[in-house]
Amino acid sequence: MAVSSDDLILTPAGDGLLLSAPRLHFLTGASLSHLRDGVSVPFDFQVTLLSGASQTPVWRGFERFMVSYDLWEERFAVSRVTSLRRSVSHLDASAAERWCFEQLSVPTSGLAREDRLWLHLEIRSEDEKDGLPLLGPGEGISISNLIDVFSRPVRRQQQRWLLESGPFRLAEYRP
Repeated sequence: MAVSSDDLILTPAGDGLLLSAPRLHFLTGASLSHLRDGVSVPFDFQVTLLSGASQTPVWRGFERFMVSYDLWEERFAVSRVTSLRRSVSHLDASAAERWCFEQLSVPTSGLAREDRLWLHLEIRSEDEKDGLPLLGPGEGISISNLIDVFSRPVRRQQQRWLLESGPFRLAEYRP
């Protein structure tokens, strides 16, 4: 599913941009069915900042969120399992989705205010058995598995969302 740039909102914060997508709902469909069946579902977020006419990647970030559902309370819990591990619980679906976006930021230090930039966000749901190998034995991210996650084609049963924003200039966000 592709979403227009109006759906990906960029907000300046310090030396970076925060992302939000209030109209995007990824706790739906097959993923929501698995959650309601008591199965935790990993969601992989890849953010790529591109620059120039050739849209050369200048920064790429990756986060994995493990989402679970409490059947008794009918609330979601989310854990950030890559960098800076954090968890929240007792959230409704919209709050759980929003929390995932609040964990994402794109550094912009070193970029010229007038550079033409694009931002791509890809979200993929994973089967729990497919999602676990990303973390290596030391519980760090395995680079080869990270590359594999986003280079392999989307499986038919896998949910995927693409959001894009751009072109834009940092000067538009900071006077």
